[in-house]
Amino acid sequence: MNIGHFLTKRANREPRTEAIFDVATDRRFTYAELDHRSNKAAHALAGSGVGPGDRVGLLLMNGVEFVETFFGAAKLGAVNVPLNTRLVADELEFILKDSGTTLLLFSEEYGELCAELASRGDKTDVGTWVQVGGTPADGVINYDEWVGAADNAAVPAGSSDDDHVFIMYTSGTTGLPKGVIHSHNTVMWSILTGTATLDFRLQDRFLNSLPLFHVGALNPVLSNVYAGGTTVLMRAFDPTESWRLISEEKINSTLMVPAMLQFMQATYNPEAYDLTSLRWVLSGAAPVPVSLIEAYAAMGVEIHQVYGLTETCGPGCVIIGDDAMSKVGSTGRAFFHGGVRVVREDGTDCDPGESGEVLLSGPNIMVGYWNRPEATSESIIDGWLYTGDAGVLDEDGFLTIVDRIKDMLISGGENVYPAELENVLLSNDSIADAGVIGVPSQKWGESPLAVVVKSGEISAEDVIAFCDGKLAPYKRIKVVEFVDVIPRNPSGKILKRVLREQYEAIELD
Repeated sequence: MNIGHFLTKRANREPRTEAIFDVATDRRFTYAELDHRSNKAAHALAGSGVGPGDRVGLLLMNGVEFVETFFGAAKLGAVNVPLNTRLVADELEFILKDSGTTLLLFSEEYGELCAELASRGDKTDVGTWVQVGGTPADGVINYDEWVGAADNAAVPAGSSDDDHVFIMYTSGTTGLPKGVIHSHNTVMWSILTGTATLDFRLQDRFLNSLPLFHVGALNPVLSNVYAGGTTVLMRAFDPTESWRLISEEKINSTLMVPAMLQFMQATYNPEAYDLTSLRWVLSGAAPVPVSLIEAYAAMGVEIHQVYGLTETCGPGCVIIGDDAMSKVGSTGRAFFHGGVRVVREDGTDCDPGESGEVLLSGPNIMVGYWNRPEATSESIIDGWLYTGDAGVLDEDGFLTIVDRIKDMLISGGENVYPAELENVLLSNDSIADAGVIGVPSQKWGESPLAVVVKSGEISAEDVIAFCDGKLAPYKRIKVVEFVDVIPRNPSGKILKRVLREQYEAIELD
């Protein structure tokens, strides 16, 4: 069982069904065409020395090239490493080296960034650089020529079952990103549990505007191939364009984070858009405000709140149908092939209505963290994934997320771990101590606030400027507060609860 061959199976059954509409380039591909393109990508990778188990980096904007390379690498037995395009060179250098990525595909927009990475020599293991779009620099391969010259013959499966198919990096509480490993089997079960729970149908049309380096965007593409649907793929989110596509492309379902739904609500024009094809919208990455669910219900659109993680390859819990209104605020029950528990610190199950840590189970749970056996054993115990999120189960088994036990904050749908930001701040000689928390933001949900103890002359503007080039823009500090001492417990851990109470009045536009 090989995930790449799912595309071949679908092409054999529905060769003429539209698989991908690449909106930015106005290109449409049937399943037969997409399968052939993925075969060519696989042969191109093999011709560049990539074999089973080798890691292939994807620093790509949304487009057919991402999809065909992902499936081609999977067929070949290589391991995809989708990379967050918002990261800066230092962050990418760590991930490329940690994963052992040897070939990197990148969109022309990241040419300068990749030139910087290439100039760092053996700080990464990348030996082959392939550019999608534009005119590549010397020593960089042109993607169209590279794939165009390759064979499109069928590719024997180079890996299967419990072999790795992708590693997706997620920020960690220690400050260093961790690579979440998924196998062909865990991805297959993620697809199976999703299609057994949600209303995916043959020849449905799914609008995908989230970046494919997120599991929440990648999973629907894989599920559409399994179910025989069409992915309408946007290069980047735009609220007005999303409404147009929903109307003109007869979109049946989509996935958007709450911030995106808010932007769309502000641009909705009932006179201009036909929503009759739209059956449901999944929304996750952060709790969906009740007011937003109700506003979309008034528009005749069902918002189904979903809860999941990179570690679960997406699915955790979801609320659908009438429950979405009768249980407003809940993220629902576990997906069909999964389980959910809420436990106390001693590992015993909480009573209904009692808050504790959320645990998830199922065959879609990750293999583990790449090169992090201790972190894996701490996160997966007796088959249960300890999520670090706090939640409550009611008498009917519906989960509501109430807080995050870990210190993570979510800004515009992106996970931001304070430890990573604190590590950067503490590298400044003028900062003696620092703590980072999230504060409410009308635009992004949450934004980082830094509480800083000075050891030299430094202003708030200096602190913010110091982070430029060291952190992706969505992680950067928005507010700085100076104090004499950071509150800590006897073991030295920052008391984030105290900091949040001290600055609870701060809210950003």
